Amino acid sequence: MSNNEIREKRKKVICDLVKDDFYVPMKEKELAMFLQVAKEDREEFREILRELLAEGKLTLTVKGKYMKSNGKVLTGTFISNAKGFGFVEVEGRDEDLFIPEDKQGGAFHKDTVEVALLPAKTGKRQEAQVIRIIARGMTQVVGTYEQSKSNFGFVIPDNTKIAQDIFVPKEWSKGAMTGHKVVVEITGYGTNTKSPEGKVVEILGHINDPGVDIMSIVRGFDLPVEFGEKIMSQVERVSQEVSEADCAGRRDLRDVTMVTIDGEDAKDLDDAVSVSFDGTYYHLGVHIADVTNYVQENSALDREALKRGTSVYLVDRVIPMLPHALSNGICSLNEGVDRLALSCLMKVDEEGEIVDYEICESVIRVNKRMSYTVVKKLLEEPECVEHNADMPDGTSGEGIEISTDYSQYRELLPMFQQMAELADKLRKKRQKRGSIDFDFPECKILLDKEGHPLDIKPYERNIATMLIEDFMLAANETVAQHFYWQELPFVYRVHDVPDPERIQKLSTFISNYGYYMKALGRRNSKVSTEEIHPKEIQKLLQKIEGTPEEPMIARLTLRSMKQAKYSTECTGHFGLACQYYCHFTSPIRRYPDLQIHRIIKEQLRGRLKEERIEHYREILPEVAKHSSEMERRADEAERETDKLKKVEYMEQHIGEEYEGVISGVTGWGLYVELPNTVEGLIHISTIPGDYYHYNEAACEMVGEATGRCFKLGMPVRIEVEDCDRFMRTINFRLVDK
Repeated sequence: MSNNEIREKRKKVICDLVKDDFYVPMKEKELAMFLQVAKEDREEFREILRELLAEGKLTLTVKGKYMKSNGKVLTGTFISNAKGFGFVEVEGRDEDLFIPEDKQGGAFHKDTVEVALLPAKTGKRQEAQVIRIIARGMTQVVGTYEQSKSNFGFVIPDNTKIAQDIFVPKEWSKGAMTGHKVVVEITGYGTNTKSPEGKVVEILGHINDPGVDIMSIVRGFDLPVEFGEKIMSQVERVSQEVSEADCAGRRDLRDVTMVTIDGEDAKDLDDAVSVSFDGTYYHLGVHIADVTNYVQENSALDREALKRGTSVYLVDRVIPMLPHALSNGICSLNEGVDRLALSCLMKVDEEGEIVDYEICESVIRVNKRMSYTVVKKLLEEPECVEHNADMPDGTSGEGIEISTDYSQYRELLPMFQQMAELADKLRKKRQKRGSIDFDFPECKILLDKEGHPLDIKPYERNIATMLIEDFMLAANETVAQHFYWQELPFVYRVHDVPDPERIQKLSTFISNYGYYMKALGRRNSKVSTEEIHPKEIQKLLQKIEGTPEEPMIARLTLRSMKQAKYSTECTGHFGLACQYYCHFTSPIRRYPDLQIHRIIKEQLRGRLKEERIEHYREILPEVAKHSSEMERRADEAERETDKLKKVEYMEQHIGEEYEGVISGVTGWGLYVELPNTVEGLIHISTIPGDYYHYNEAACEMVGEATGRCFKLGMPVRIEVEDCDRFMRTINFRLVDK
């Protein structure tokens, strides 16, 4: 009998035993003794039990005893919590699994683990037990060093999800002093009774030194900052001018009037636009920097760009996907110079329908570098071009007043007006099909030279920013549709249909306010996925516009949505209400755009033979998955730096009163957002005049005696009570009138 046959026979013996009506759940040691497993076979016996867990034939009780199972072992990412318990995120599962403190099996934050489901408890989140650590997720931790009186120190992790401090023997402290921000390499992950251990590998500076706070976040998210020598030497060899040889075989569009429209402080200009109108059709050109001409597939530069996945825009710095010499130089569509591009040339009718298009390699020359501020002024006050004198038109991102001689734009004004007309038609067409437009204010945090916040201003969308948005959406859709019908491997941007249960909850909630999403319908009290259409959500947002409950319902609707991601499958974009969508317009700062540019160029040149098609089929799933992960990492890092600077800013305003809106209602209190986008917490214990209960179904806080009610979107007056820079939290106190 072969080893495999013996192993399968042993598995059957165990399975038959646990299925027996007389079987009482046993621990591993008890099972081994009952089955008379010899000591030398105990390790193999342990492996067999693990396999049976993985196959879903066994499960563990709360006390770690084996019994027959109805479900498989799951693999996911362990997320620890400062309170001791943890969660495991499993891909494709909407709700995380709860891991009690004594069921973590030595797992550390971000570890990839195998878990076995524990028996379900009525009305509670599904619990599970970690049965195996597949891979460690963190090898380094960023934190604040504290020297003890004894011969050791410890590092308090910046990441508040990590419950334990890292013990550091003195000889491994690298001379760090109390208050230093350090990077510590984990040498031991600890147990329930023993702290993790580590050694200091880098001292970032003192906690109060300028820039150290942001650099700690950069290192905490493991964001690569510097480019290696090999990459920089590759960049140095790249020509900084477009030669005639580079232009060979390309469409010459240098005589076409086109502009770039960006923020005042943007340096990596990757898209230019041109519009003309022939009396019947609009001719829209979206011209995107041909970055792949300078970033060869599988070069050191390409591998580094893939690893980074995206540029990261932090409050005080940009961590670029490509070195600045490329992204701000030859790849940037700067004014008045020849540049290589990929152009999507679209013919659009009066209804906003794209009736014809062409995608081609081109050579272009941008006529004017425009800013959103100036274009907005030109469109809203066209008469300003008749004034030769300088006219102040607001402030730049750095808070400096800008004055502009608008007469220089007299010749370009008709094109901008045609752009506005066309953008309006494209937007109306999108709205007609049901595209959802959430308009939550973003913010711009202005810093001084030392990195301290001076002001926080809401960044509002305007006619100019929306115009560029409309044109980029049109190009992205056109390119995605073209390649979908070519049946070639591609990277799409997808946004899945919302989870039916979440939409059902939203539907129940809004019915309290007299709103109804009629297309939902009901089948056995459950929402059918097919019946949820973005148009219904769009209609809801239109109905609530300008009402007191608008902020509340808009937020809840957004929370009901899924996250957009990259995929090789074209499953559609729910939010945009379109079947085909991709990211084509930003190859300087997003790797998926760079990747599809390569595919586009190979297809245009007739080089997409079977071998190359197979090559892309093989690599694209991982490119899509990794790019989605890097996008999420960048978003988190951007949020954390914003939160940090908002806390630092509000430290200067403790004791001051503000009007705000309730942006979140939880079991522990009310979150309030101020007009400058700063959010703080009014703890439930500090709400005066009554004892309050949280009503989760209605998303409200209700007073026991008075019946006073606090709901999402409700205006309140608050006083800034205190700020915690370490926890990045702001506490408010309700000012009761």
